[in-house]
Amino acid sequence: MLDPSTVRALAAELELRPTKTRGQNFVTDANTVRRIVALAGLGPDDRVVEVGPGLGSLTLGLLEVAGSVTAIEIDELLAGRLPRTVAERAPGQADRFTLVVGDALAVTELPGAPATALVANLPYNVSVPVILHLLALFPSIEHGLVMVQSEVADRLVAGPGSRTYGVPSAKVAWYAEATRVGNVPPTVFWPVPNVDSGLVRITRRPAPPTTATREQVFAVIDAAFGQRRKMLRSALAGVFGSSAAASQALVAAGIDPTSRGETLTVADFAAIAEQVPRD
Repeated sequence: MLDPSTVRALAAELELRPTKTRGQNFVTDANTVRRIVALAGLGPDDRVVEVGPGLGSLTLGLLEVAGSVTAIEIDELLAGRLPRTVAERAPGQADRFTLVVGDALAVTELPGAPATALVANLPYNVSVPVILHLLALFPSIEHGLVMVQSEVADRLVAGPGSRTYGVPSAKVAWYAEATRVGNVPPTVFWPVPNVDSGLVRITRRPAPPTTATREQVFAVIDAAFGQRRKMLRSALAGVFGSSAAASQALVAAGIDPTSRGETLTVADFAAIAEQVPRD
């Protein structure tokens, strides 16, 4: 595991200046790493994909329990040092580590056997897109644990009726059940961020049964929350061509046209998407 002095030494060696644009806050507390790994519920059969391994704090913890770890790192400076860090600090596990240099949002495939778990410390500005992209691209991912900004964690796990329920909540619910399982203080990071973090466990489940495609359902979700304060018949007028047509479609889907998006489940959005005219 990497302690605070080791993290700073590695940063000094690389002449690293962490950037806010890439959300570079590195975990310096071994107990936090062990906690994340334990909450992720990993075993020797798990093939983990990790996004943004940074200096390798979490990577080393994952290698202790998982069958393999494939890390995706966009920063070439960090990526250049990471394999050596693994080889030096976990020589017996280095053969189970694979590095992919690139943007996680641009990844279309991963080397080796299909991934079964996603575990990552994600920067707040890309956390939701990364989670949705990887869940869509790799249906073999059955479970995972992500550390994200506390407010993002609230959005990921929110249910209908909550003031934090929105697009991230509904779209993640298409793929999985999301549960908040802990909080992480800023003091375990370097540099110290000005926000708390939250731990969210993700457990894959079947998508709602529907004749609509995921893209069609997500388009309805985007429209419903794009004008959050409006009734659905108005918010979805653009999808169906008019407010009257939207009302008719909502009634056919079993939804009150005067309700709002934050009251609907992902299954409700799927039912609405089934009413969208097909070309």
